[in-house]
Amino acid sequence: MRLLHTMLRVGNLQESLDFYCDVLGMTLLRQKEYPSGQFTLAFIGYGDEADHTVLELTHNWGVDQYHMGDAYGHIAIGVDDIEATCESIRKKGGKITREPGPMKHGTTVIAFVEDPNGYKVELIQLKKAA
Repeated sequence: MRLLHTMLRVGNLQESLDFYCDVLGMTLLRQKEYPSGQFTLAFIGYGDEADHTVLELTHNWGVDQYHMGDAYGHIAIGVDDIEATCESIRKKGGKITREPGPMKHGTTVIAFVEDPNGYKVELIQLKKAA
């Protein structure tokens, strides 16, 4: 078994694609409209779906906003240089909601970004190989 994707409902598909692709550097892998169901699916990620877990962005036509539930946490992305990544995100108009620093009660360096729908994205500094 393998984890294939995580689905997020988005209010504005293009705005979400701009954020995940232009700001976070993902690639639009495929997109399809379903007129009979009045929704569009867009699959994005850092590599081909055959080898990588990806995000499915679901846009239900006519719905421009969702209410964040209290069970949702965040998406996590490993980065090589968290400071440079945050600076790049900031320059591209991304919203950093927690600056890089060690997590509470630990030493792992993390930061948080918020997407246009209010979803949290955690950035985690990858450890350098010894």
